[in-house]
Amino acid sequence: NISGALCLSQAWPGMARTIYNDHKRFLETYLTPYPGFFFTGDGVYRTREGYYQLTGRLDDIINISGHRLGTAEVEDVVNHHLAVAESAVIGYTHEIKGEGKMLAFLPLKYLTQGHHTAETLAAELRELISKKIAKYAAPEYVQVTHRLPKTRSG
Repeated sequence: NISGALCLSQAWPGMARTIYNDHKRFLETYLTPYPGFFFTGDGVYRTREGYYQLTGRLDDIINISGHRLGTAEVEDVVNHHLAVAESAVIGYTHEIKGEGKMLAFLPLKYLTQGHHTAETLAAELRELISKKIAKYAAPEYVQVTHRLPKTRSG
């Protein structure tokens, strides 16, 4: 059970070899962070059984009150709640702080009768995030949705 950056040690067909008109940026982005490996930009979780689960982009960062926070990190904690099917966390602008607030979109598996309302679920998630990451990482708003938008590949 370990989390980290997904890096590949060998080339594969169709692998990017440069960025058009900016080879230096390609080297800095994909080859410099982990010398000898190709850095995909994704986070990954490996189970004890050897299975891999992609956790999201590591470069999707929100600046909350001077703290740099990865959206995948918050989504991972939110997804551990039994009622949450999946999540998407985004940053949005604040009049004073710039990008200083977070919004979580949550399709749910269910709302148990008498145990969860949207408000109690939001409070439980804020508490969970405060314990697992930090109080400043808790989303300002939680929006329960029917589904998240998807690309053709999911």
